[in-house]
Amino acid sequence: MIKLHHLNQSRSLRTLWLLEELNQPYEVVSYQRDAKTNLAPQSLKQIHPLGKSPVIELDGQVVAESGAITQVLIERFAADSLRPAVDSNDYAQYLQWMDFAESSMMVPLLLELFTNKAGVADNEFLSGYIAKEKHNLLAYLNDELEGKTYIVGDKLTGADFMLSFDLIMLAQRGLLDDYPHIKAYADGLSNIDSYQRALALEAEYDESK
Repeated sequence: MIKLHHLNQSRSLRTLWLLEELNQPYEVVSYQRDAKTNLAPQSLKQIHPLGKSPVIELDGQVVAESGAITQVLIERFAADSLRPAVDSNDYAQYLQWMDFAESSMMVPLLLELFTNKAGVADNEFLSGYIAKEKHNLLAYLNDELEGKTYIVGDKLTGADFMLSFDLIMLAQRGLLDDYPHIKAYADGLSNIDSYQRALALEAEYDESK
């Protein structure tokens, strides 16, 4: 049995969606963000020293980091359906986009979030860097998605699960109007049945609403 330690309003939504798509038995242990700090509760540190989510338990092993979790679950339960064959031309692209979501793409998004929360969004250097880097990355991704339903090949893969969290969030906030191919892609992912089921579960688990 897979056990997901799920924090509300977090990147754990990716893992919840993947578990719904895999159609494997799983259990969810739900955690709520602190109402004042918006941080994960201390109880998550009992599962993993970093106290972050998502974290899964599988065969007695604790696995952290959403990218690693995505790869472990796909390799175990859906290697033939949710990733390209290792000897295919798509495999390198698959790995690239898996990493892109939590490395290149995440940097300016987190910087933007933190500068806004810290009240330093008017810092000329930071705001200039964030705006330029964010645009460069989104423009690149927008070009790559032209004419595509999924990021790799013509099928849903782990790379789509990894990209989904940030892009669907940006689309919901109306921040992708200048990137129509990303917007269409994010809208398409958000309408997949398994994603909608995960979203409904997320709403059930989120006690802050």
